[in-house]
Amino acid sequence: MFGNRANFEAGLFDDFRRLEQEMDQLFGATPWPSGIRAVERGAYPPVNVGSTPDQVDVYLFAAGLDPKSLDISIQQNLLTVAGERQLSTEEGVNYYRKERFDGAFCRVVTLPEEVDPDQVSARYRDGVLHVTIQRRESAKPRQIEVK
Repeated sequence: MFGNRANFEAGLFDDFRRLEQEMDQLFGATPWPSGIRAVERGAYPPVNVGSTPDQVDVYLFAAGLDPKSLDISIQQNLLTVAGERQLSTEEGVNYYRKERFDGAFCRVVTLPEEVDPDQVSARYRDGVLHVTIQRRESAKPRQIEVK
């Protein structure tokens, strides 16, 4: 029906790339990669980044980690989270499939330029690391009174 399936799938992703380029032309490119393939599949830990007028919130989903083993740093507008997940393995067990990540990891998140690297807090709860970075006062919206 579709002929060569590989050509069909390639055409589908070409359409997504073209749509993404058109959106960038209309609204301007974001200061951080946000495309469909911005990070490799299976990158650990998965990351969500959101913002409000006052702050930027970064959520890293890293269940089973010791929060004391995490190394979190910020330099200008780059947030780096590194650590290691060590899983206990039973001797004599052969895995046929192992999907849970173990080993060292490092995630670098590019933040908007207007964040204040001196106002950062981090909290780990229920397997989620929540890093909050305040925006600089000059970047926050303010109301101007008309006289």
